[in-house]
Amino acid sequence: MSKRVLTTESGAPVADNQNSATAGVGGPLLLQDQHLLEKLARFNRERIPERVVHARGSGAYGYFEVTDDVTGFTHADFLDTVGKRTEVFLRFSTVADNLGGADAVRDPRGFALKFYTEEGNYDLVGNNTPVFFIKDPIKFPDFIHSQKRDPFTGKQEPDNVWDFWAHAPEATHQVTWLMGDRGIPASYRHMNGYGSHTYQWTNAEGEAFFVKYHFKTNQGVRSLSSEQGHELAGKDPNSHQTDLLQAIERGVNPSWTLHVQLMPAAEAQDYRFNPFDLTKVWPHKDYPLQRVGRLVLDRNPDNVFAEVEQAAFSPNNFVPGIGPSPDKMLQGRLFAYADAHRYRLGVNHTLLAVNAPKATTAHNYGRDGLMASNAQGRAAKNYEPNSYDGPVETGRPLAAPLAVHGHTGTHEAPLHTKDDHFFQAGELYRLMSADERSRLVANIAGGLAQVSLDDVIEKNLAHFHAADPEYGKRVEEAVRALRED
Repeated sequence: MSKRVLTTESGAPVADNQNSATAGVGGPLLLQDQHLLEKLARFNRERIPERVVHARGSGAYGYFEVTDDVTGFTHADFLDTVGKRTEVFLRFSTVADNLGGADAVRDPRGFALKFYTEEGNYDLVGNNTPVFFIKDPIKFPDFIHSQKRDPFTGKQEPDNVWDFWAHAPEATHQVTWLMGDRGIPASYRHMNGYGSHTYQWTNAEGEAFFVKYHFKTNQGVRSLSSEQGHELAGKDPNSHQTDLLQAIERGVNPSWTLHVQLMPAAEAQDYRFNPFDLTKVWPHKDYPLQRVGRLVLDRNPDNVFAEVEQAAFSPNNFVPGIGPSPDKMLQGRLFAYADAHRYRLGVNHTLLAVNAPKATTAHNYGRDGLMASNAQGRAAKNYEPNSYDGPVETGRPLAAPLAVHGHTGTHEAPLHTKDDHFFQAGELYRLMSADERSRLVANIAGGLAQVSLDDVIEKNLAHFHAADPEYGKRVEEAVRALRED
């Protein structure tokens, strides 16, 4: 069988791909060598801006299968029948490091899931922790700046990391998660995923429920100690990518069981703490986990750049039956995620194969822009309403409306009777075994002891004391011992 002919990007056959055209034997190169210039120019443009956060990622395709009836809580089409399967794409990531960073580091992990439903793509953007460091998006750029590379030293600085946390007492709960045993997952397969934010489900009768997602790994939770993480990151920076790729290639398909917590919307106002605060979890005794379905990954991407690097997740990609809540961090991300993709990939990034709907077709009046491939035919109109049978609105909202009242302004979140920055961090500490507590204290002290300002250390110690007296005392003693060495 004859081989296919190598061509230029315009389709012309390439005569010689080994030698550039020159002015005579051994002479200078010629500007007319279109093939050479095209190759060099494309090579210079092979990289796009990396994500500011979640730059280092891995991904896989699979399916979500409904195992339990949840139609009493949502009329989302992809959840309406037990046994129904929906194709998905899941991207895992570290948060703080750059694209070339190592996988086995102490950092939260992104857990971003795209459901290719028959009513459009539904994006669920979460982490491997049920909480986060902050609860207002106006602090997000400052938080990320404090965790990323310092503009002068070019590396992550404990002074910056802990100085921000010293001024953010609400971060104490997530810091306890991050510095605990689950701070370095052994692999992407061996960690849970969480929607983290509070979302809204609406049933066919219009009843609204607030919902939290929990994806429990069926492989079991496995994590690395700080020492194991450092060793693995040095030996194989791509450890988690390699593990995920090879497991699926072997047919060992990782899976997670989805559970949800559901709060009737009417209960949110008088709940003992703000249920939309991303730094807090809902106790399971108040809102037990209810099983929904099974997530399975069974196919690796063919091209990491095209499918993993260009995958674009936006939490504002809802489908009928699912919508937002008053969660401030979620509200900020409804804008920020989509805007990041418009910057990185262009306004037509939703036309890329990994981002385009698969179980339905997008019909809208978006036109033109960089890399447009959304031509609608000679007679198609690009405005609405029109008299030419263009797509029309349904008049049916995706979710129930959120009640609002009061005056506009830069308000702090309303306090509920038991709102507190430290109680849940203390609860998490008290749930830990003696060995887990010792490792947590050592991990915190190892970073905090490197901080140069005593005031920053004292502020952070005060947070741990407020969470639990033993917790604070042990961290304080460990920091003092390390600074005296």
